[in-house]
Amino acid sequence: MPRKPRFYLPGIPVHLVQRGHSREPVFFEAEDYATYAHWLKESSKKYDVAIHAFVLMTNHIHILATSEVSESISPFMQLIGRHYVPYLNQKYGRSGSAWEGRYKASLVQEEDYFLKVMRYIELNPVRANMVELPGHYRWSSFCHNIGDREISFIKPHSVYEALGANQQERCEVYQQLFASQIDGEDMKRIRECWKTGTPLGNDRFREQIEQRLQCKVGMAKRGRPRREVI
Repeated sequence: MPRKPRFYLPGIPVHLVQRGHSREPVFFEAEDYATYAHWLKESSKKYDVAIHAFVLMTNHIHILATSEVSESISPFMQLIGRHYVPYLNQKYGRSGSAWEGRYKASLVQEEDYFLKVMRYIELNPVRANMVELPGHYRWSSFCHNIGDREISFIKPHSVYEALGANQQERCEVYQQLFASQIDGEDMKRIRECWKTGTPLGNDRFREQIEQRLQCKVGMAKRGRPRREVI
């Protein structure tokens, strides 16, 4: 059975998700998270991929990124894997791939969903009951995006920059977004889209993406999704 293709477009944000094989852990101690973050940084520089948000969970990762060259996303992810998986196998006496198949990818509509996906990603540790507040989790972009700790490879998107006239204002407004929960239907839509590779946005956005790609993308249904956690 042929592999289902993944689609990227220049300048369109993409939500990337990769899980450990059989949902087994891929990070065990601080050095592992730091090593993955190092290669995340190096790969983003090599392939000119702007990372806007990320979280490294025990057995999976989420990244929100943009590239002006659509062909850059795949080698960006591949470079990280080529360095991190051998590191992991050598350190823990493992073999084979650490990941459960290929990573998932969903294009994201900027106007309606970009900030929601940022929050979805950075709230992962809270939803998993690992921490009470997103700022309590070390291995995510939240502290950078609220101005508490700089992460050199995080690049602000224009949607984030539009939150305020200066960085302090942007950080304050962004942090205020976390005072409320993400709508349940939006949560389902985000999850459904990254799982199926469907563009995340309204029907017009999906139609525009499919027109540019000249093909149907993903399998999510049009309209409101059904009621499901990662």
